[in-house]
Amino acid sequence: MRRELVWPDLREEDIVFEDDHVLVVHKRAGVPTQAADPSRPDDLVTRLARFVAARAGRSTPAYLGVHQRLDQDTSGLLVMAKTKDANPGLARQFESRGVKKRYVAGVVGWPAARRRATLDDWLVRGEGGAMQRAPEGRRRPRDATRARTHVEVLSSSGGRALLGLELETGRTHQARVQLALAGAPIAGDSLYGGAPASRLMLHASALELAHPVTGAPLRVRADDPEIAAWAAHGPRGAAVYDDPVALDRTLARAVERRFGLGRSEDLDPEARKTTAFRLVHEDGDALPELAVDAYGAHLVAQLYGTDGAFADPARRERLFDALARLGFDGVYLKVRPKQANTLVDTRRDDLAPAAPVRGAAAAAEIEVFEEGVPYLVRLGDGLSTGLFLDQRQNRRLVRETCAGKRVLNLFAYTCGFSIAAAVGGALRTVSVDAAAVALERGVEGLRHVGHWDPARHVMAAEDAFAWLERAARKDERFDLVVLDPPSYSRTKKRRFVATSDYAELAALALRVLSPRGRMIACCNHRGVSRAKLRKALFEAARIAGRPVRQIKDLAEGADFRPPAGAEAHMKSALVTLDDDGSPTRSPSAPRGVARGRRRR
Repeated sequence: MRRELVWPDLREEDIVFEDDHVLVVHKRAGVPTQAADPSRPDDLVTRLARFVAARAGRSTPAYLGVHQRLDQDTSGLLVMAKTKDANPGLARQFESRGVKKRYVAGVVGWPAARRRATLDDWLVRGEGGAMQRAPEGRRRPRDATRARTHVEVLSSSGGRALLGLELETGRTHQARVQLALAGAPIAGDSLYGGAPASRLMLHASALELAHPVTGAPLRVRADDPEIAAWAAHGPRGAAVYDDPVALDRTLARAVERRFGLGRSEDLDPEARKTTAFRLVHEDGDALPELAVDAYGAHLVAQLYGTDGAFADPARRERLFDALARLGFDGVYLKVRPKQANTLVDTRRDDLAPAAPVRGAAAAAEIEVFEEGVPYLVRLGDGLSTGLFLDQRQNRRLVRETCAGKRVLNLFAYTCGFSIAAAVGGALRTVSVDAAAVALERGVEGLRHVGHWDPARHVMAAEDAFAWLERAARKDERFDLVVLDPPSYSRTKKRRFVATSDYAELAALALRVLSPRGRMIACCNHRGVSRAKLRKALFEAARIAGRPVRQIKDLAEGADFRPPAGAEAHMKSALVTLDDDGSPTRSPSAPRGVARGRRRR
């Protein structure tokens, strides 16, 4: 597998116009025009500069003068100067509004009878970066700016409309906020209340300007059939799997959104090399009931349920063919139960074949990287690979904050958090899990990163509840606790369900925290919202008699983005204690809970 072929800097067909002085590029949805993280420059300008230089056989990036930007999820045309001679002419035209910019947008709520309109608003920046209408009155705020957009209905069907937009001004989020203020937010726009869609249905379709050097008229256009199809037929849902062209396009967009991860070794080879991450995240990437994870040169496709979207074997085969076309060496399959309380034999060949369904097999155990840290995974060994990729952000938090601290890793599985802590310089780690075989893999993982020392890194093959009760009686204390239980598990004595029993478990964990200690509390149950998790944690603090200074929500990784208007599956919070004494005794906690299954 060649990562630069899966994630090229640019594709030749994305160059719409080019001469010695000017370049017009069709930016794909999901590509940022400005890098959010300077240490991982995945923005279009950086990529385009590398592409132009490589095409000319130069090693240094080409010069590009930038005069306009598009939001990351907006597709469409951008014009740039290739020479310094072209810069002044482009700057003058953009500053004097001499460039005509036309867009198309898919919306819900625009009256079909309102064929033309001009939206004229004074805008100010509000909380969270969103723009809003400036307060009315005799004196406008100093930072208010005027936005004018001309709207034309191109087509309408089923309450949806395809609008043509001409932006007279160029304000931040102009089309998005003005259409929202008009009662017709753009579909896929979670910031401004748009209807659910596979992407932000906004496309910069045409530019008209004078050539900045010759003065000749320059008119360029690039259509987006996806937005027109959405306006005509609505969301595709699972039907996307029956249309090879639409499926390839949707997968390509998901791949594009992960450019910074896929090319991380090139962008920051020393510290940020990441070869294991989520490539497709279900409805967040408009591919329902499907998750696809990248592990080095291989993919692992996870289908949720044996019915629903993938009940038809032919549909599965089309999916496998599409994944094989992405350019990875092989594709593995995992079929997961839809319900968290459904326990299955994880090594059934019909659910988790040992051999790939497409391409070449990986070695029985392979090394992958997460921000420079190596982990060992097994792609053909049951439903779980050995590393939960949705915890990358939290493992980074552990790694960056645990130096010299005592770390307790509950429900440790193969000890990914313990490995991160060891790499980060933890004084001591204790990994607790009911499965001794999983802890043995944790030992191998610590040995693999050069940190295995049984005196510093303790493995406890035991029920986490029983272990916590005994540790509290012995007055053991930890500076950092990681709590990541299964959503559902059961033994002969009782069952554990995250929706009802989380507070009792968290209370036990809080009792072994040191004064001013911190706990990373996680829950992957889809029925537990962030608000419900916080409520459970406050209740846990009350039960344990440990007042907290702060409970802070932790963000999910960008590769696990939820669909518009929905919460992420994985919810995490950082609990910081605010006391300096021993906890009071809490009510007895549930016993005998074994490790269960996770939907990841």
